[in-house]
Amino acid sequence: MNPTTLKLFQGIGRYGVLLALLALILVGWLRYENFLGAFNVLSVLRYNSMFALVALGMCFVIITGGIDLSVGSTAALGSVVAALLSPYGVLPGLLGGLAAGLAVGACNALIITRLNILPFITTLATMLAASGCALLLAENQSVSVSYESGFTELGQGDFLGFPVPAWIALVAYLVGSLVLNLTSFGRTVLAIGGNEDAARLMGLPATRVKALVYLASGGLAGLAGVILAAQFGAGQPIEGVGWELFAIAAVVVGGTLLTGGVGSVGSTLAGVLLLGLIFNILNFENGLGWISLSAYWQSVIRGAFLLLVVAIQARLSMRAEEAAS
Repeated sequence: MNPTTLKLFQGIGRYGVLLALLALILVGWLRYENFLGAFNVLSVLRYNSMFALVALGMCFVIITGGIDLSVGSTAALGSVVAALLSPYGVLPGLLGGLAAGLAVGACNALIITRLNILPFITTLATMLAASGCALLLAENQSVSVSYESGFTELGQGDFLGFPVPAWIALVAYLVGSLVLNLTSFGRTVLAIGGNEDAARLMGLPATRVKALVYLASGGLAGLAGVILAAQFGAGQPIEGVGWELFAIAAVVVGGTLLTGGVGSVGSTLAGVLLLGLIFNILNFENGLGWISLSAYWQSVIRGAFLLLVVAIQARLSMRAEEAAS
């Protein structure tokens, strides 16, 4: 991809999503009472922290030119494992859910890098496997967490007046941004997405970096599952359906190309907040009585929004390439 196209998408991803986010906040502030109140703001941050973690892992995966369809099921599995271990304390619950996510991520990494099976097929298979494992461990029902051990503080607690899940997501994004922008690992991730064969010819450790990217994606999804269990007081084996679509939509809205090679961690976070506020505004509209949309419509809107953004991406890419030629 030529430099003109890269600059175009970087500008759209970094500034377009931020402008849209600011415009949405302004509309909500002017239209709804208490939209920017502490309760609503903190509730949005607390709930969307799970999606933010999943989207962060997806961002790195898509930058390499891959895809991870297993993140939703991995989060569900992580929530069940965390709930089962929660009676033993906060740390066992946290480490258990994280380990479950890392196990799925390791499977993805090994199959994709060692067996050379396409990421779409690999992660589709592990999505089904993780979902089945979650249902087996939970015996096809929600698994209640222990409230006595303090485990629920990971999802329901606050620190310095800020939700604990939001703190976790913020730290993860700070680390992710530093890794992508200031380390050789991040430069290799971008190089793999631009041209993996060229990256190998340059002597870059493409195979190892790609494996670590999928491992990190699984771990972040497992961590999101821990927050899910702690926040709602139960491991949810059938939760996580559609989370991969939300993550992909947030990453793409943030300007990361589905073909790889271009991406931004900060813009991905803005994409998560943008999508989260869209659904928050729909809830406010429901409260005003202007519209009446059930929760199922969120999936319809999410899918339509993703399709629209991908279509715009494709169109802009074609125009940029025509202008450069």
